[in-house]
Amino acid sequence: MADIKSCVATPAAIEDEVRQGIELLFFAYRDFTAEPDAILARYAFGRAHHRVIHFVGRHPQMTVGELLGILRITKQSLSRVLGQLVRQGFIVQRPGARDRRQRLLELTFKGRELERQLSEPQRVRVANAYRQVGVRAVEGFRKVLLEIIADEDDRRRFARKSPRKQ
Repeated sequence: MADIKSCVATPAAIEDEVRQGIELLFFAYRDFTAEPDAILARYAFGRAHHRVIHFVGRHPQMTVGELLGILRITKQSLSRVLGQLVRQGFIVQRPGARDRRQRLLELTFKGRELERQLSEPQRVRVANAYRQVGVRAVEGFRKVLLEIIADEDDRRRFARKSPRKQ
């Protein structure tokens, strides 16, 4: 049986766990992005291109303003990346139905194919990890990630929907 006193975390032990958690995030992110980075390199694209493709794929018809809000990059940076994706046929921009000044973004067939190629190794990696650790650990991981997100509006994006009553 474990000694109760040895289970009490000291400030130094807590600090070490936090630092190790940060280090684990670095290693996990490196491996999580490695395969997509290799695919992006074939197109002379970077991670900014991947983020744009991901979010436009997840939220078809999103506006440029909404994308700027998610990515928190300058209009100039987004314009460069988005312009390249549009010119090369990965994304189309259409004017909004109510406000013609709005630009609605959507992946083309070519864009959906690239998104699938980029996401597949990541989906496999995350699904395998989830299978290995089980439901309780997955929920704990989700809670940790939500707490790392500073912006309350961003956290709300991931609020679980209550099941509808019949």
